[in-house]
Amino acid sequence: MMKLLRKVLFAAMILSFGVNSWAQDTYNAINTVVPFLSIAPDSRGGSMGDAGVATSPDVYSIYWNNAKYAFIDSKYGVGLAYTPWLRNLVNDISIANLFGYYKIDNNQVVSGGLTYSSLGDIDFTTDAGEYQTTYKPNEWALTAGYSRLFSDHFSGSVAFKFIYSNLTGGYSSTSTDSKPGTSVAADIAGYYVNDAALFGVPGEYALGFNIANIGSKMSYSESQNADFIPMNMKIGGSYTFFFDAYNKLTATMDINKLLVPTPPEYSATNPDSIVAGKNPNIAVPVAIFRSFFDAPGGFSEELRELAFSFGAEYWYNNLFALRTGYFYENKTKGNRRYLTAGVGLRLSGFGLDFSYLVPVGQNNSPLANTLRFSLNFDSDSFRSVKSEG
Repeated sequence: MMKLLRKVLFAAMILSFGVNSWAQDTYNAINTVVPFLSIAPDSRGGSMGDAGVATSPDVYSIYWNNAKYAFIDSKYGVGLAYTPWLRNLVNDISIANLFGYYKIDNNQVVSGGLTYSSLGDIDFTTDAGEYQTTYKPNEWALTAGYSRLFSDHFSGSVAFKFIYSNLTGGYSSTSTDSKPGTSVAADIAGYYVNDAALFGVPGEYALGFNIANIGSKMSYSESQNADFIPMNMKIGGSYTFFFDAYNKLTATMDINKLLVPTPPEYSATNPDSIVAGKNPNIAVPVAIFRSFFDAPGGFSEELRELAFSFGAEYWYNNLFALRTGYFYENKTKGNRRYLTAGVGLRLSGFGLDFSYLVPVGQNNSPLANTLRFSLNFDSDSFRSVKSEG
């Protein structure tokens, strides 16, 4: 049963980290449970190299930076996004997202979201390999957020989420038990935006941060040690050129850092003895603080744990968008590197976005040809179109 549980956990982990070889001595990626929380939900952010902490607000801001909602123009909005995941590896893993927000007044916005991840059909067997049953593991997170405008240029927010992960359907054997994993977590975010001019072109710059998934560990068995969820810190900036009333161009960059322990280096003769790094079995507050200096490779390894997202977005008359981006992760920390591209359309209050992912320098990557589809509704755009009619 423990072998089975480990297999299911591995299947969940490759949702975000893909398939990598441990042949390199320096490979030391950080793994967490419920990695679906770290996967870009929407086509807009997904087409800009998974960047979005400092871009302009939209209905999916609850994932990227909940504080951005305080600057949104529409009274309310709803968005639905769907991603067939790892289709080069399997054909039945997917992630669906339903997000929405409501503007209470000019200073306050409430938001909510539901993310559902299906891991497809998995056959359960005994330790001897005898078939027992088939189950479709699933994970989901329910989020509620509050955003507030503190000045003409700065906003802050807090969001709370409940996370549920059922990888075995309660299936147990004589050797061990299993249960669904649960966790509660919080996000804290901030967003700053102001006018500027660059190269004689009027524009706007923005800065943002999001400390996400700060929450309790998760366990799938009474006898198993609890594991960290993907607590992470994302910071970034963006700049938008307003060339005229119809054309604008945004460039953005995000930096992401996981706030969980780095696996230490253990002794070859005594697997319980740590020869470099720190003990990973610690409390959540300690883990967050120590994640900046616990890597066995020292400061250079800490720098390798930073992931970078670069993106660009062009809009014509707020009706048609072209997007592209690049995501970089060090080869010793997961080796995800890919180019992204996408388009967006806005018509009669509705928006449709599409994105496509192409891995860089990797053959047969499970992330290859990843597609994302997003549909959203904007109340103010709908009202303006209706009044014009």
